[in-house]
Amino acid sequence: MGWSNLNFDRRMFHFNFFKGNRYPYATHSSPNSEHDGLHIARAAQTLNSETLKTELTQAGNASLALESLSRMQGFDTSASHTAYVDALNSLKVLRIIKDKHKENRETFLKTSTKTSVETFSKNEGIYSIFENVKGRNMMYLTSTLHPNHCFHPSYASWGYVWDLRRDPEPLLNLTVNQLRDIFKKYSPKPLRVLKTNKAPVILDKQFALKQKPYSDLDLETIKRRAQMVRNNENFCKNIQIINREAAEEKEQTKTQEDLLPEETLYEKFIPNKDTALFKTWHSSSWEDKLRLLDKFQDKRCSWFGQKIIYQEAPQILPPDLYKNIKSEIARRILSKNKEKWQTVNMAYNEIDYLRDQADKRDNKIELNKLDEINDFIMSIEKKYEIA
Repeated sequence: MGWSNLNFDRRMFHFNFFKGNRYPYATHSSPNSEHDGLHIARAAQTLNSETLKTELTQAGNASLALESLSRMQGFDTSASHTAYVDALNSLKVLRIIKDKHKENRETFLKTSTKTSVETFSKNEGIYSIFENVKGRNMMYLTSTLHPNHCFHPSYASWGYVWDLRRDPEPLLNLTVNQLRDIFKKYSPKPLRVLKTNKAPVILDKQFALKQKPYSDLDLETIKRRAQMVRNNENFCKNIQIINREAAEEKEQTKTQEDLLPEETLYEKFIPNKDTALFKTWHSSSWEDKLRLLDKFQDKRCSWFGQKIIYQEAPQILPPDLYKNIKSEIARRILSKNKEKWQTVNMAYNEIDYLRDQADKRDNKIELNKLDEINDFIMSIEKKYEIA
């Protein structure tokens, strides 16, 4: 459990575990599960706006940013954005929610695994779901699609549900092109996404039924709409076709730039044989680590292993391999172009800017620290200039 962890921290874990030759998905693979305090707060605050004291954003919406919420509840925020204080304040905020939503606190946590969300998506049902749309916390009354066509054909973790404010009956027999054109005109969208790996909060239908526009509809009308969508396989199949074609079009327009190995985690799965080897590799001596590199089927794992050895025990690397690794690092960090990673040149520019700012404030301590950092960057540059 964290705060907005599924949008940031989890990806950071994934990529750092990946680069470290460790199983990237350890934090949320069975028997582990992972939830997001922000999702729980969003649902709780939508159900009862007095759950937490909030301040408004510049757009006039209730802010659920952790520092803001913590301050409004009277917690110490002087060291916010440090790991300990953010974890502690997250816990305190979640305790308030737990106390004020005793009847829902277990339900809030039911979707902390991908499997549990998939079960909701496949089973027949009408549910209340929650989203943040342009800074506003929204609740939707939704029903599931046909079980054979309820997931995105290209993005397997995206489940789809139907917003029951929309009458599906006039749409059921439309062609794919006609349906696509109609969907483009609808606002809000008739399809809502349940990202099965992002712990969306899913509650009983009673909550959304209390709010407009759903409260203007009788329950029989809502049930009839849900059954029409659920039972019309061809309609749901057409929705899948629209989603697949949109994904294919998006893929074609993507910039065809070469990805670094570190950026390819989500492009290709790591073979099970390699993930099984990670534990043995890490527990081996440096000499054995070098020998085991040939055992990896995935060349990315072998490359990451080479870099780890280069950083920790370079003396055991064969001269040619050592030179290749050093040359690749030099190619990246000495680049004069604007890169996606930090280069020596970018570091110097940032230091120069910070020096100007510190000089205007006559901050000698900060200037001395920047001189030390500059010397360190120079030492790195000198080391790799001869790669």
